[in-house]
Amino acid sequence: MVTELNYQEHIFPGTREQLVAKLEQALKPHRFRHVLRVEQTAIQLATANQVDVEKASIAGLVHDYAKQRPDEDFIAAIQRYHLDPMLLDYGNAIWHGVVGAELIKHELQIFDEDVLNAVRHHTTGAVYMSPLEQVIYMADYIEPKRDFPGVDEARKVTAADLAKGVAFQAKQTLQYLVTNGKPVYPKSIDTYNAWISRWL
Repeated sequence: MVTELNYQEHIFPGTREQLVAKLEQALKPHRFRHVLRVEQTAIQLATANQVDVEKASIAGLVHDYAKQRPDEDFIAAIQRYHLDPMLLDYGNAIWHGVVGAELIKHELQIFDEDVLNAVRHHTTGAVYMSPLEQVIYMADYIEPKRDFPGVDEARKVTAADLAKGVAFQAKQTLQYLVTNGKPVYPKSIDTYNAWISRWL
């Protein structure tokens, strides 16, 4: 685990240790350990793909900041920040990224749009994703404790080509949702359509 990373870009108004402490208060132990693993995976992917390591650390740590908030918090935030009303048709799986970014902005004072977009899109993906967004999207999917059919292949593909990793996840996620009769957030379909050519 990286413990000596010194934040110097003033993206978060404090040290890494202070950010970690806030997350430990906001999350249950299992979820807290997950975000630490995602941070470390994000740092590794960032280093391999010439992506800002400090941003990768921060985005990896905060990507699930709002994951365990009650539904009422998200519904209030959708209304307060005038977000797309269609979001009300979905639940925490979508809210904790898309709406969670607004809570991060206002509660943690993180205003960097690349970091916030990495949070917004870490479950749905997007038609365009910056290298940092791709890093967080994949780090959350392949962190060391993830264990599902295809995860080893996802790790291999991502290690070889980050963009192909994104395409792989978009395809697998859509297939999982359809196979299990779950609603598909429109942006996830857009992500698949935009990225699948990278996999061919």
